[in-house]
Amino acid sequence: MANVYNTSYKVQADVDSEEVRLQYNIEEGAYVTTSAGVWTVYNGEWVKLYPQSGAGSGLGWTRYDDGQYTSASKLSLAQDTQVVLPNNGASVYRSYTGIDYYNSTTQKVLAENENDLYMATIVFKCQAPNANQTFLRLQLDSVNGTPYERVGVDIPFPKGNDVAHEFHQVFQYYATSDFVSNGSQWKITATGGTAQVWDIIFFISKIQNYG
Repeated sequence: MANVYNTSYKVQADVDSEEVRLQYNIEEGAYVTTSAGVWTVYNGEWVKLYPQSGAGSGLGWTRYDDGQYTSASKLSLAQDTQVVLPNNGASVYRSYTGIDYYNSTTQKVLAENENDLYMATIVFKCQAPNANQTFLRLQLDSVNGTPYERVGVDIPFPKGNDVAHEFHQVFQYYATSDFVSNGSQWKITATGGTAQVWDIIFFISKIQNYG
């Protein structure tokens, strides 16, 4: 009986630029290698297979630092009055250019696709003249009805009237179609007394693409 040998073949694709890839026809199942990674077409769209980070992956982070409310000019919160937690994005940092998860003009948190998963870190300093009776309520509120109030926290003040405290909280949420269309907003309420906040930072990461 004659020997049977396996034969191996090496196929090496050209490495194209991103500009060339975007000129290709969308053909289901196509594979393309570019300087940014390995791509395929799935459900009529380009999907990045490798690496799953950086530009083109759809994942990334943005940080927005407010420049209006500082230790010299604090945001005053009236008792039992809910307001949008402001952030004018005076300083913005991104994992790469071209992404935004917050609009400082509309003060809306943004989402790209339905069911995408996000993580937000909210940072600020706060104080209350009556620390024993006052607490803050921070929550993500929809603009058009989707209930996001569960993405929130009650913030008590440690002892010490008008003593500055640093707040840092991490939230995780997914985007609904309403969130994608209309955005959402961070709302804050001082309950039981007045309070002040300043040095506000939003750090928002998109950590998973749907599908």
